[in-house]
Amino acid sequence: MEPTTNKAYALAGVDISIADEVKKIIAQQARTTFRPEVIGSEFFGSMFQLKGYREPVLVSSTDGVGTKLKIASLLGKNDTVGSDIVNHCVNDILCSGAEPLFFLDYIAMGKLAPEQVEAIISGIVKACRETGCSLVGGETAEMPGIYSQGNYDLVGFIVGVVEKKEILDGSAIAPNDVIIGLPSSGLHTNGYSLARRVFGIDASPSCLNRSYPELGRTLGEELLQVHHCYYQQIKPVLPLIKGIAHITGGGFVGNIPRMLPEGVAAHIRKDSWDILPIFKLLQKEGNIDEEEMYQVFNMGIGMSIVCSLQQVARIVGALPEARVIGEIVEPKDKKRITID
Repeated sequence: MEPTTNKAYALAGVDISIADEVKKIIAQQARTTFRPEVIGSEFFGSMFQLKGYREPVLVSSTDGVGTKLKIASLLGKNDTVGSDIVNHCVNDILCSGAEPLFFLDYIAMGKLAPEQVEAIISGIVKACRETGCSLVGGETAEMPGIYSQGNYDLVGFIVGVVEKKEILDGSAIAPNDVIIGLPSSGLHTNGYSLARRVFGIDASPSCLNRSYPELGRTLGEELLQVHHCYYQQIKPVLPLIKGIAHITGGGFVGNIPRMLPEGVAAHIRKDSWDILPIFKLLQKEGNIDEEEMYQVFNMGIGMSIVCSLQQVARIVGALPEARVIGEIVEPKDKKRITID
């Protein structure tokens, strides 16, 4: 059957010719991220040859950018969220000690906007290059009637690998171990629904252009700060680490206990690092209880590491921005974490 102009489908809201052009743009950029292990990415499934490991364990994760996308759409700046989704996923598998291998994206919008998609992909490609992760495939979906004009969804899927004997599962964590925190760049990709309500962004998008002296930039610029990736920083000291927690949705309370074995708890000293101005502003403007702040936001610490007391000096020496923020203790009243 000869190809047609697909006029009926276009009238229904889906233009195949535009989709084909977008896919060509994505393919060109994606090839610049390929590692030697990538065999092919133009069939119905991408292929990656795993080699150089004795007992390889694959580690996978998937996530989205959440309603931070709304900020990106309102400001017409869509590249940073592309980097956000890669960095978020890389950090998640890093908690198991895994090296990122390959990444796939999913972009869905009501009507394909090539410039918007190209900006998103440019951010994804940038982050993949920085972490040595191959962008081997994905899906760009045009879904009229599901997404309103200008809005879209962005999801990422990552696969990494770690030697079985080097998996970080937190089982070695014990009382008197030390908790080290690495600074975040801001909200990262969590708490944006609350931030939008606090600042009234949906009702008055122009507030994103307001400058705040304490932030040193506009609100929009602050909220689009890229989710920091910790892989290159932490990789050299991985053998010294007992456990890692990525501080994402759920804040300290929801994430630090995930790396802890039974029989221990975490004690966090909240005066041990500088709370970023954006969190102070959010708490003030939204009249948010401090306890809830630590359950929603990262509060300026994007990743926490647990190590023995003997390894603290080496890790902090290798990570100049790191701060000792707490310790592992015996649990009291079955609480897995205390913050004071």
